[in-house]
Amino acid sequence: MFLRATTRKKDGKEHRYWSIVENRRLSDGRVLQRHVLYLGEINASQEWAWRKSIEVFEDGAKMPRTLALFPEDRCEGVMPDAAVVRLRLSELRLCRPRQWGACWLALGLWQELRLDEFWAKRLLPSRKGTRWDQVLFVLVAYRLLAPGSEWRLHREWYERSALADLLGADAALCDIHTLYRCHDRLLEHKRAVFDHLVDRWRDLFNVSFDVLLYDLTSTYFECDPPQADDAKRRFGHSRDRRSDCVQVVIALVVTPEGLPLAYEVLAGNTADNTTLRAFLARIERQYGRARRIWAMDRGIPTEAVLTEMREGDPPVHYLVGTPKGRLSRFEKALLAQSWQEARPGVDVKLLPRDGELYVYAQSRDRVAKERAMRRRKLKRLWARLRQLSLMTLTREALLMKLGAARQKAPSAWRLVEVELAEKEATFHYRLRRDKLRQARRREGRYLLRTNLTETDPAKLWHFYLQLVAVEEAFKNLKGDLAIRPIFHQLDRRIEAHIFILYLPKALHPCNPGSSPSSLIACTSR
Repeated sequence: MFLRATTRKKDGKEHRYWSIVENRRLSDGRVLQRHVLYLGEINASQEWAWRKSIEVFEDGAKMPRTLALFPEDRCEGVMPDAAVVRLRLSELRLCRPRQWGACWLALGLWQELRLDEFWAKRLLPSRKGTRWDQVLFVLVAYRLLAPGSEWRLHREWYERSALADLLGADAALCDIHTLYRCHDRLLEHKRAVFDHLVDRWRDLFNVSFDVLLYDLTSTYFECDPPQADDAKRRFGHSRDRRSDCVQVVIALVVTPEGLPLAYEVLAGNTADNTTLRAFLARIERQYGRARRIWAMDRGIPTEAVLTEMREGDPPVHYLVGTPKGRLSRFEKALLAQSWQEARPGVDVKLLPRDGELYVYAQSRDRVAKERAMRRRKLKRLWARLRQLSLMTLTREALLMKLGAARQKAPSAWRLVEVELAEKEATFHYRLRRDKLRQARRREGRYLLRTNLTETDPAKLWHFYLQLVAVEEAFKNLKGDLAIRPIFHQLDRRIEAHIFILYLPKALHPCNPGSSPSSLIACTSR
């Protein structure tokens, strides 16, 4: 180990920053330098103290010695020898423990999907012998087991794992520059990975891909470095409630079993309803125009796209949610229909209209949950309005406090009518009972629309509930797999970072019908 100085000029002054660096001899004779500790700026006396400390670890021995180990209480009859070491077993300590079981499982799943063979053919070793396919597996296993930055992988995690032993490799796989350069070799093989995984899932689980679930999410960047005009990082509608940060949008197609079929990284200002047409064409080109059912949330398809799906040859089937405001058009017709039980606790009404079938569903558990949420918010808003009515405030202060109360409970505010005096700082409020009755009728109820000829209410409700699978996929992407923070600044490396997150999501346990999220949660722990 030795001290390394880095010089940087800032505000006309020269600064020297110090780090402890370790040399490691690789199997091919090359020397790899590993960053051990960052010291920052230190003075001359501190530098001398660190150099003396480093000398303790470097004893200067050139040749190793072979020693005999004996417990301290069993050394009778052993001749005193410098090569004999008497051990005090009571004082032994565990040093350099490594995670083995989870690493072994990740490698087994990687090989079961034959991703080792797939990448060995495409990521060929470099002239210096770097095994890029193994570097990629290290990145994927790290994201699956203990997600974090590439710098943490280089500094800490690789040494605490058994990947080097399982792969028969050395520390060269976790060199920080090697990890970053691996990102630049991945995106050209993205479509081939989709095709390969689909074939393996067909062989392992007999998956038909007749039902596809489509949804979008966004991920933001906590820093906003300079970027090109055509970069994908843009300000847009943030599902993470971080409208102050640039973001990218991720569109994902999964099967009901949770298998990620395809994904795409879009600009951060992409509107949801502009993405579906391109994905329909892409899935058709890649997997053929088979009979498929697309399940989506209400904000994704436009009327024009739904018309194209209905009028196609053959038609593309869909099941999509609709805004609750559309209930006003069909409310009278739905009242005349009778309820049918889709499953215990869930009732539906079916209403055919203009070549489509509208499915009006209610869940008793959801009714109770939404009703309790509405009561709690309305009770808090009512108490706050009463407090404000008793305060002595200026008109401007009253307006600000009313605005804050409205922003805190917008859904409950729609159920209350507030009348402010024109010149005085007083107001009157009352409950809008007509709006309350309408809200009670629609709590826990959903209006779906489909062009399926299926009339079994249980199957229709089951198709729509499968959207939970794609939401679970996004939850894993942002939670267990820790998509953030993203430290990359180049678009190609940002996309490669998300591509690496896709691969552990695709590591599915060899058990048909089980969810990959269960594996990810298990191995993460």
